[in-house]
Amino acid sequence: MRSVKRLLLSAAAGLAGLALAGFDPALAQMPYEWQVNLQPPATPVMERLYDFHTLLVWIISAISVFVLGLLLYVIIRFRESANPVPSRTTHHTLVEVVWTVVPVLILVVIAIPSLRILYFSDRVETAEMTIKAVGHQWYWSYEYPDHGNFTFDSLIKPVEELANGEPRLLATDTRVVLPVDTTIRVLITADDVLHAWAIPSFGVKRDAVPGRINESWIRIQREGLYYGQCSELCGKDHAYMPITVEAVSKEKFQQWVTEAQATYAKVDGTPASAIAAAVPQSQSN
Repeated sequence: MRSVKRLLLSAAAGLAGLALAGFDPALAQMPYEWQVNLQPPATPVMERLYDFHTLLVWIISAISVFVLGLLLYVIIRFRESANPVPSRTTHHTLVEVVWTVVPVLILVVIAIPSLRILYFSDRVETAEMTIKAVGHQWYWSYEYPDHGNFTFDSLIKPVEELANGEPRLLATDTRVVLPVDTTIRVLITADDVLHAWAIPSFGVKRDAVPGRINESWIRIQREGLYYGQCSELCGKDHAYMPITVEAVSKEKFQQWVTEAQATYAKVDGTPASAIAAAVPQSQSN
């Protein structure tokens, strides 16, 4: 019941945001004006992060209400007119025990689900496919080692080339195409400075470090477009290296792979025309 309610609220928030922004609801998730909540979750990791965020909101709201009530009580109960002779009490054992134990219990309540999410999102033991994202100044390139090891660059789409409904500063000239309902290992690195591959709806934000490969994983639960950005200050054009992921069915993904093998070069520089012949049919499927 809880998960159903969360999904309904998320869908309503997403549709409302898209309506406010004037975009077709068929387009995927992106920030919208006056947004007050996280983007609707599209992966198991983000679902857990969404629930954890909701838990934290309840906790911090309760703390804020309690502190406000305590301040009002102190202001009224111990005002000068009501206490012409102030108390000189300096210690109170019960109060000191309470203000030590209660914060510890709150931190424990926060720490347990936090650590569970950290371990859950860290890595996946058995992935169905792998992609590699490489950060450059200032664009991303992607490699598909399980489908012919082809690669392509993904750059920000100029404003004058944006299609109807495509968001400025988030759309790219080439999208990352991934299948839904598939456990995908994402390897992340960079070739110059620090970058960070981040997509809010996926609950993914990993640093791209030169000379190091970081790992994350996603399992997209519904088709659509998902937007993200580099989230590490990487230079003067940091704001201009967005991420666009198009999630499609497994059948459409296989069709795209066949087209991509004939369009993009291999990582080692082999021309695109040589990829399809070099990749066994079973591997591309």
